[in-house]
Amino acid sequence: MNVLYYVNSKTQKTVEKSGVGRALYHQLKAAELNGINCVSTLEEADVVHINTVFPDAVCMAIKSKLRNVPVAYHAHSTREDFRNSYIGANLVAGAFKQWIKFCYCLGDVIITPTEYSKKLLKGYGIKKPIYAVSNGIDLDDYKPTAEKAKKFRERYGIGENEKVVMSIGLLTKRKGVPDFVKLAKRMPEYKFIWFGAANIKLVGNEVRKSVTKDLPNNLIFAGYADKPQIQEALSGADLFLFPSHEETEGIVVLEALAMKIPVLLRNIPVYSGWLENKKSCYMAQDIDEFEKLARDILEKKLPDLTEKGYEVVKKKSLKITGMQLLKAYKKAAALRKKKKTRSAYRSKRKLTN
Repeated sequence: MNVLYYVNSKTQKTVEKSGVGRALYHQLKAAELNGINCVSTLEEADVVHINTVFPDAVCMAIKSKLRNVPVAYHAHSTREDFRNSYIGANLVAGAFKQWIKFCYCLGDVIITPTEYSKKLLKGYGIKKPIYAVSNGIDLDDYKPTAEKAKKFRERYGIGENEKVVMSIGLLTKRKGVPDFVKLAKRMPEYKFIWFGAANIKLVGNEVRKSVTKDLPNNLIFAGYADKPQIQEALSGADLFLFPSHEETEGIVVLEALAMKIPVLLRNIPVYSGWLENKKSCYMAQDIDEFEKLARDILEKKLPDLTEKGYEVVKKKSLKITGMQLLKAYKKAAALRKKKKTRSAYRSKRKLTN
């Protein structure tokens, strides 16, 4: 099957450092592993796969439909994960919901990362077929090594015996940045490091104060880091603590599980059905529980769940993701063919009448 993974060079720069940008890379790799041929023009495509909700993507979806090329629209965003992201986001969240609903319904099928996000989309009243397909993880690429761990600790001046808590994400309230800062202040005996950036002018007062005022000496905001640097950190840190309040999946969680680092998450609905508290990872309800669990994990007072976590993430390999994407593409093609046949039949009836 020939698939056009639509990318606009201008808008791609907007998302390339986010989960959407990483997801596109994963899709291309998953396609390669499953014999899906990536093409660059609409004329060659059997299916068009769209990942963003910018106007150019909408134009491509409409153009594809007019040419009877099936569209698979990837629902990476929801109203719920748009909220608490930037200044004014909550005020326009309702309008954002209507916009993404319009965008996603341009697809013959919709693809979204989890059963949780699928449930949200159905709650919006969307009737199109929705496939829950993990963003996936390249297990061959994400492997911890002593060399990577050494590079990470040397880069940030962290001693061999110092224990490190790390997290990854945009600097937003939704990602739990304020709680991460509070934990660093409560736990001065450990190092804390956050990878990820944002425009400070847009994040709101709470986050702005958290990342700029009265920062404890044990906390580092490292800014954006590329994939090799993230892999080094996941190799060298002692705990991946992800306090995000809302996700559609959380690619960084897959990466942490693949790198076999202890994982501590906020107990939110998106993990239901694929991660289990105290079996494949640890989950906390509030900052007090985060602190207690983090200390117990770092001091090895709790069982090591990294191998069980790895067994979970093995089921989300890019090979499996590609197989599921192919199924969705075939469904899109079948639906578009059915619509084309109906349209031709109606046209024929008009001519005969």
